[in-house]
Amino acid sequence: MNRFTEMHCSIAQAVGVVGEPWTPLILRDLFLGLRRFDDLAADLGVSRNLLTQRLERLMEAGVVERLPYQERPVRYEYHLTRAGLDIVPALTTLMAWGDKWSTPPGGPPALLIHSCGEQFTPVVACPHCGGEVTAESITMMGGPGAAPGPGTWVLAGGSGPVD
Repeated sequence: MNRFTEMHCSIAQAVGVVGEPWTPLILRDLFLGLRRFDDLAADLGVSRNLLTQRLERLMEAGVVERLPYQERPVRYEYHLTRAGLDIVPALTTLMAWGDKWSTPPGGPPALLIHSCGEQFTPVVACPHCGGEVTAESITMMGGPGAAPGPGTWVLAGGSGPVD
């Protein structure tokens, strides 16, 4: 386990669930329709022990669920829950960053097609004005849950553990 889950910060909490190595790729493969353990292991080339650990962590967090697809012997498929589906836009935004700043030779390995039929690159936009969200266009401030602690001093309005 990591200390992120101890921090009073939404980013730290999210990283505690989906930020472990291999986890975003497991989520990507589940979204793309790979459901069975052997298929996931083969596609990712990850050890079975590590894949088991990551899937168990995602199930504990309510991001993935395991459903039986065969009775004798019992075999399972893995599916994204609503929380798992809600991470997909963040994964596509991370993919867009990778396409822009660290594209593999030959160009992006995947393209995104919206339900309207058009290819697109994800853009985070303000729901009020429609303006693009960039580092220059936003300000972050403490919210109602801001509390001083490791990794959250700045949001809680403090300068550090010792003021």
